[in-house]
Amino acid sequence: MNHEFLPEAQAEFGRAVAYYDQCGLGLGDEFVAEVEAAIRRILDYPHAWSEYHHGTRRCLTRRFPYGVVYQVRTGLILVVAVAHLRREPGYWVARLQPPS
Repeated sequence: MNHEFLPEAQAEFGRAVAYYDQCGLGLGDEFVAEVEAAIRRILDYPHAWSEYHHGTRRCLTRRFPYGVVYQVRTGLILVVAVAHLRREPGYWVARLQPPS
């Protein structure tokens, strides 16, 4: 199974990496590793996380207060958001498309 980011999700991921890069040496790289690990878990077990909102699921990172919000599509994991857990819940709902 493959994965893709919605452009908005890719952009917010980049902004979070840039923020953590400013916070400390190597912290941005550690954040990237955490998100990548979450995506690997999702790819291995796409239905392991319960349904979240509007046909999505959410896998939390272990070290950072973020969740990878995704949809399971035919042969694809679509990353809808790399969402901070304490900011604007549900802001990403407008990005959703019906699953295929």
